[in-house]
Formats: sequence, structure tokens, C-alpha cells
Amino acid sequence: MIRVAVVDDEATARKMMGRILERDGYQIAVFGTAQSFLQEMGSEPFDIVFLDLQLPDMNGLDVLTHVKAMHRDTEVIMVTGHGSFDNAVEATKQGAFHYLAKPCRKHDLCLMAKRAAEKIRLHRENMRLKIGKEESGVLPGFIGRSKAMLEIFDTINKVAQVNCNVLLEAETGTGKQLTARAVHELGPGRDAPFVYFNCGGFTEELICSELFGHEKGAFTGADVRKIGLLESAAGGTVLLDEIGEMPLTMQVRLLHVLQERRILRVGGIIPIDLNIRIIAATNRDLKQMIEQGTFREDLYYRLNVVTIRLPRLAERREDIPLLVHHFVAKANRAFGKEIKGVTPQAMEILMHYNFPGNVRELENIIQHAVALTEGNRLTIEDFPARLRKLHLRDFFEEELLPFDEMEKRYISRVLVRTGYNIKEACSVLKMSRTTLWRRIKKYGLTDSKGSRLAR
Repeated sequence: MIRVAVVDDEATARKMMGRILERDGYQIAVFGTAQSFLQEMGSEPFDIVFLDLQLPDMNGLDVLTHVKAMHRDTEVIMVTGHGSFDNAVEATKQGAFHYLAKPCRKHDLCLMAKRAAEKIRLHRENMRLKIGKEESGVLPGFIGRSKAMLEIFDTINKVAQVNCNVLLEAETGTGKQLTARAVHELGPGRDAPFVYFNCGGFTEELICSELFGHEKGAFTGADVRKIGLLESAAGGTVLLDEIGEMPLTMQVRLLHVLQERRILRVGGIIPIDLNIRIIAATNRDLKQMIEQGTFREDLYYRLNVVTIRLPRLAERREDIPLLVHHFVAKANRAFGKEIKGVTPQAMEILMHYNFPGNVRELENIIQHAVALTEGNRLTIEDFPARLRKLHLRDFFEEELLPFDEMEKRYISRVLVRTGYNIKEACSVLKMSRTTLWRRIKKYGLTDSKGSRLAR
């Protein structure tokens, strides 16, 4: 059901408007002051707001700015009883859906609500279709609009069209498997198998048997012929995770396979031709390992035809609100809850935490919070203990950063703390509105749902 707020200091007017809209099927709440409305809006946003231009505690245009900064999808209809439509027209330029003159006629009131509701439903349907397209489209599973991720998307699209080996350099939790699958699914061998193998923690004999397979009787216990993972991926892709953990003698065998494009099963004598793409992934510094003599330089260059270096989450902080929104929705479905999002204070902590476990850690934090919270928005108290005991000063003292990065983080912090109220943020920053918008555009800052902030 569409939730509608009526904000008017005239008791008779707001009760009359509320009664009419309620009879028309909307869920209604009425408010006599801006502060009481904004407090409720912060905990559970309204879909449509009928907002008086003149309120006792705040100017209607300032309330509009606050609402649109925090909740871009909320439609606001300005109501004026002062004979002049100048401010109302200005409000439409600042994002208001439309305006009405007092006294509001029943027909006009219902028609305006109906049109706003239709726009909201259309937007929701478009978002549903967009999400569905993203989940089954070009880069399935990826969440991110940062410059770093857009560059990764571009590289994936390009390398997928060329049947070459790829080296993924990435920390744990940044999406190595997701990236490898995207390269596979966008390439010409998308209908062939995608095979995953972790090179860490296995003996050379086991790795050899798993990758190359073996003939019947090749060793004790080899009762039947076994097809290896490389052979089973014919025409497709093999992801060799933790390639830096592969024993040196096994590296020699893999190098031979890459050079000859053929294998011998253990105990076999007939070479088997291979048509596969190898994607090797590592969270270690292979060049340093080469210097230490623990990784072969010739194998490194065979694997490293194209390198994709996945950024740490701390290097793409502008994607955090979007990821949080996605993980909250995902956890809601998993746990049967209806959490609306996170409080500004909680988002501020997430925006500045270093995330040693990257995206995987963020998802774990959100799952933990959604599972245990008793409210409808996640707060700092819902987070694991390691986040609850942190203070913002810890984030800014832990590293020396370029001025642009410090400015970006501070502006982002101020926007979060002010609820994305541009006027209030300008006051705190001692910065003109025009200058602030330039900085927002320069740094690609987003609101609490990960949407680009816009004038």
C-alpha cells in the first residue's frame, strides 16, 4: 500500500486532506510540524508527501531538499495558500512532483495522489526489471558503480571475447570466482563447462590426479579411468584458485600443458588435446615469489596474458551504500524480514571501516545485523562487536591519504551525518551550494541507497 504523509500546520486542512486520501485507499499519517514529519520519515519513509510551503518550524523548500536528498523516490506535492505560486514553481525545479493551491479540492487532491502513485509504481516496476536484467544479463552478480569497478567491467567485456589466459590478482572476498565466471559466460565458450579448482592444501599427487586424470591401474586404488578437470572443461574455462600455493614440480607440469595445449593422464601414453581457457587467481605477490624462487617466472608469463586486479572494498568505498542496500534486501528474503535500510550513523561506520574481508565481510556484517535486529532499520548496536567498539577517529588516524581522498571522505561523512541535507551540509562545510555540488559530481558521491546525488 502507498504510504502518504500530509504535513500542514492547519489542523482542519490536514485532517480534511488525510480523510479524503484515506477514503481513496492510501495509508495516511498527518503532521503539524516539519520536525515531527522528518523524524517519522527517517525511520520509515513515505511514498507521497503533501507538504505545506509555510510551516511553523521550517521552510517547506528546506524540507523538500531534505526529503529528496535522503529519499529520491519519494514524490512531494507542495501545497500553498498564499496566493503566489512563485515558491511552488521553484519547488518543482528542485524536485517536487507538482503543487496545489489551498483550499484543495477533493478532485484535484485525489488526481494528484493518483498520478504520483502511478509514477511510483512505474518506477518500482522499472527497477524490478532492471534488477532482473542485471541478475541474468551482461555481468551477473556484480554490484558497483565506482570508477574502479566500471574499469573492471570494461576489461572483463574485452578479455571475454579473446581466448587467452587471465591472471586475477585479488584479496580474499573481492569476487575472484564471480569475475572468472563473468569472463567465461561472456565468451564464446559460455555453453561449455566452467571448472573450479583450489590449488592450496593438496599434495602434488592429488593435484596431478585431479587436473590430469588417470588411467585404470595407474596406481594402487585406481580401479577405473578418471577424467581430469582440465579434460572435462573441454571448450570452456578452468579457474585455478590460489595458484601461488601450487608446488614447484607441479608448476613445471602445468607450464608444459600451457605450452603444448595437451595433457597425458597419469599412467597414460596417448596425448589428449586441450581447448580451454585458464584463469589463475591469487592473493599473493607472484613477482615477489619469483624473486624468492617459489614461483616459476616462465609460468607467470604464460598465465599473465591479461591481468585483472580486483580492487579492495576500501578502494571503492562509494559502492558501499549500494552493496548495503543489496545485502539488506538479500537478507530480508533469506530471513523473512522487512528491514528498510541502515541509520546514517551506521552507514557512516560502514563507509569508513577498512574491511579486511572485503565484500564478503560486508555481506556477513549485514546478514548478522538483519538476523538479530529488532528494529526496522539497522543501527550500530546491530553490528558485530568489532564494529561497535570502533570510533571514527580510528579510521582517519590509521593511514596518510592524498588530500582529494581526505576531502572526499569528509564530505561523504558530512552528507551522511546531515541526512543528505545539502543546505545543512553547506553550513557545516562552509562551502557554497554550487561548490558542494561540484565536489559531489567530482567524487561521484551517492545517497543512502547508492543512487547518484543530483541537483
